[in-house]
Amino acid sequence: MTHHNFCMAKSMLMKTTVLMLFSILLSSQSKYATANEPEMHSLFEAPNKSVRVICLGDSVTGVYYHTGGRRAYSALVEIGLQRAFPETEIEVINAGISGHTTADGLNRLERDVLSKNPDLVTIKFSLNDMTRIPMANFESNLMSMIKQIQATGSAVVLCTPNSVIDSTGRPTKKLETYVAKIREVAKRENLPLADCYAAYEEKREQDEWAWTMMMSDDIHPNMGGHKLIAETIVNRISGQTISLQDVDPLTPTLPFTLAKLRTGEPVKILAMPPYDTLVKRVIQKDFPEAKLEVTTWTVDGLSLPEIEKSADQVRSSKADWVIIALPREVLPGKDAQELRSLSWILNKSLSFGHLEWDCIVISPDLTGPATTDEEHMREGILHQFVRHQDLNLLSLTTLSDSDVKNVKQKDATAFLQAWWQQELQQKP
Repeated sequence: MTHHNFCMAKSMLMKTTVLMLFSILLSSQSKYATANEPEMHSLFEAPNKSVRVICLGDSVTGVYYHTGGRRAYSALVEIGLQRAFPETEIEVINAGISGHTTADGLNRLERDVLSKNPDLVTIKFSLNDMTRIPMANFESNLMSMIKQIQATGSAVVLCTPNSVIDSTGRPTKKLETYVAKIREVAKRENLPLADCYAAYEEKREQDEWAWTMMMSDDIHPNMGGHKLIAETIVNRISGQTISLQDVDPLTPTLPFTLAKLRTGEPVKILAMPPYDTLVKRVIQKDFPEAKLEVTTWTVDGLSLPEIEKSADQVRSSKADWVIIALPREVLPGKDAQELRSLSWILNKSLSFGHLEWDCIVISPDLTGPATTDEEHMREGILHQFVRHQDLNLLSLTTLSDSDVKNVKQKDATAFLQAWWQQELQQKP
């Protein structure tokens, strides 16, 4: 036996031993157990101190505009597991693709999962299966993936989907039959279950508005929802209560724009007023030779649904930087339809998949304070929802206290300039 083959065999033996312990101990626990699980801990506390996790699934797993285009729940699973097991080197790989079913997952299992030699695989399908994969095929596809993964010595965690807004395309009652099947398979096969559906429905029962705020559209959660998914998975694996609510949107905010400015490339900007005029002045203070093309995204006099419609122009504009600055008078209240319009303004302002340009939302508090309780409430909804989209927000609340105090002329230009200087100091 060669040294390479010996190492592979040794790794396989270790993974198989952990998996056996994993299955034996799990068999004595209930379907929804969340207590400390030694078999999970042994996987993350093995002598090699290095664990690779792969999250397999559909568009909810993949990185798309619903969560800002830079990451999805898999990235938060890595953060959460690292918090739970700080001494272990943890890598989480995203293997989610939009539109995919268990049949697709099975077809690409070798390429996207097995070839990467994971220690643990989470499987999260059903939102597309329910529209075109019969239940018997859904179950057999799940079982085939489970058996192939286990045959390599890797552990498996099954995940139920998030709950959705009831619709003719994806009726809740039908989705719940697929949820029940996932739970059934997990119980029968003695597999740990991360019951995201139960977590979502619990949130919905406690506070339906909070549940609505976690949705990017009828079926896809935004990053606020992905935090709940990641917490459910991490807590199921670790047996600990790990919160991810403090995870901020990624920085820097302007990786595409600053990269082009620093190399002298032309930069295209699509901006709502007044930032269509202000942004050029701010940039040219530091890049006087910058080649800037600024297009005004006209929103004056438009309603929120009309602004949503006007957002259709964004992807075709091929801008490097999109600036969303909604007028205070159109900010959504505690109304699901108004929130939906805001969500689609944000969604359409991002590329479909991985982010291809920069996008920032600027609060109306930079041009003047809210003066009524209603205005404060609507501004708060905007701020929270932008964070849920994993987008960076420029507001007086996100500027550091020192920046706000040091701004002598309290106006939008000065605040934009203070924020811009913060961005220039960010590491690429």
